Amino acid sequence: MSESYRHLFISRGVPAFVRSDNGSEFVAEDVRKWIKAVRAKTTYIEPGSPWGNGYCESFNAGFRDELLNGEIFYSLKEAQIIIEQWRQNYNMIRPHSALGYRPLAPEEVIAMDQRPVMH
Repeated sequence: MSESYRHLFISRGVPAFVRSDNGSEFVAEDVRKWIKAVRAKTTYIEPGSPWGNGYCESFNAGFRDELLNGEIFYSLKEAQIIIEQWRQNYNMIRPHSALGYRPLAPEEVIAMDQRPVMH
């Protein structure tokens, strides 16, 4: 399990359910093993119903627009490094409007009364 998941599980607990469309962008076997290892339950989205998969579709669109469409990777290692940098920024720095312009998993905990106000 990656270090970022450990941090989230410590601060928020293991999720009760992990939603998955089990589609081509997932490595289905590894996902199932991970879900079993953390003792979460699965809830699958019916194939061909992107409206039931809004968060994943939004993430995939952002990932493509913000990173993949602007990069050419010349090696697997280069792709791994650049994608990991993007992932850390997306999770720990980038503000998300649905969270009051706070990051998903901030590098440090910001008290609610100290969070920045966006105008």
